[in-house]
Amino acid sequence: MTMEKGISSVEVLPSKSSQVTAVKVVVKEPETKQTQRGKRVGFVLVHAGAGYHSESKAKEYKHVCKRACQKAIEKLQAGALATDAVTAALIELEDSPFTNAGMGSNLNLLGEIECDASIMDGKSLNFGAVGALSGIKNPVSVANRLLCEGQKGKLSAGRIPPCFLVGEGAFRWAVDHGIPACPPGIMATRFSLAAFKRNKRKLELAEKVETDLIQLKKRRQSNEKGSRVMCRMCGRPSKANGGSRGSDQIELYSSENDSGTLDTVGAVVVDQEGNVAAAVSSGGLALKHPGRVGQAALYGCGCWAENTGAHTPYSTAVSTSGCGEHLVRTILARECSCALQTEDAHQALLETMQNKFIGSPFLANEDGVLGGVIVLRSCRCSAEPELSQEKPTLLVEFLWSHTTESMCVGYMSAQDGKAKTHISRLPPGAVAGQSVAIEGGVCRLESPES
Repeated sequence: MTMEKGISSVEVLPSKSSQVTAVKVVVKEPETKQTQRGKRVGFVLVHAGAGYHSESKAKEYKHVCKRACQKAIEKLQAGALATDAVTAALIELEDSPFTNAGMGSNLNLLGEIECDASIMDGKSLNFGAVGALSGIKNPVSVANRLLCEGQKGKLSAGRIPPCFLVGEGAFRWAVDHGIPACPPGIMATRFSLAAFKRNKRKLELAEKVETDLIQLKKRRQSNEKGSRVMCRMCGRPSKANGGSRGSDQIELYSSENDSGTLDTVGAVVVDQEGNVAAAVSSGGLALKHPGRVGQAALYGCGCWAENTGAHTPYSTAVSTSGCGEHLVRTILARECSCALQTEDAHQALLETMQNKFIGSPFLANEDGVLGGVIVLRSCRCSAEPELSQEKPTLLVEFLWSHTTESMCVGYMSAQDGKAKTHISRLPPGAVAGQSVAIEGGVCRLESPES
């Protein structure tokens, strides 16, 4: 893998909104050794979520991203499909107790784990997904099996095979297709249980504060006339409406609550043939309502993968993370994929995050828009155009962007000795939900010698 960009800079880019700060960072990376004879090429980019990643757990987040990259590359070097490689990466991420996916996921209001996951194959454009799934250790394995079964064609009596299943139906389908069930007690970890208890206490406190405010409002309304007289006497405006609630709000999804509330995991892959795949998996928001399904399970919202075609000069793969409701209402994965068909991938992603996400009219009433994406796009090109005998190489551009306080990523090519990891953070003074950070790089994957 040869890195193309060799500058390191940070600059503030103009935005249509004065509240949006866009930070563009181009990372310098060392060149790696040339492709070995007969060795297959490929590239993977993974994320352990867009949310808040404490410095105390940075080592664990980076380590799981590194292992996920290695699992995907092992699959690609063995000649596996891009979808199998991206699934292998996701399984590793789901198995970590530090991520909000699979084992250790956020618990819902009833103290249960319900997971969402999806996968998309850029070659066939097939899609598989599960929502609100309980009792399966690796939800992405069910999504991948749905995708594979769907590619076999119609079922008996001409029935259309499912691509998206939820709840008990998804669980039964998985077990019927040989995917083992997992006891609920194994899915919850001491980290997720501790977070659940903290969040329940916060919720109870928030509900008590709200109840007290309602009672106070009623008392003031019953004495509205007297209140107005007192206000005239003291010369202050009446607060019969109960006053501002902003200072009394109990924040469940704040950086102080280091419980992995938003860190969905995901991966994007390109194989030697230029086929791309993307996948995403999530335990959803903490204390979500039972049965709630987030972006990780929904078509065009959690992930997207599409090979180059007549109307798509680039192959693209996208995986998202963040507040599911925000990502669903903006169909962010699909929007990013479409934007990446323009010449400047960096600028295209920036404008999408600004205009189609933070500035989206569908989220106009939101105080802060929280999310992140990893993307890659690839195309075939000649390493040296002037040399006609030079074999084509795969040019891969990879980027990550987030509006949350941080996002943990890892990436690796089949020619790298080890994966590289990084926790991207908003710069000092930037406001989460109103600011955009973007980083990334470019590499060439040379075809192996025969």
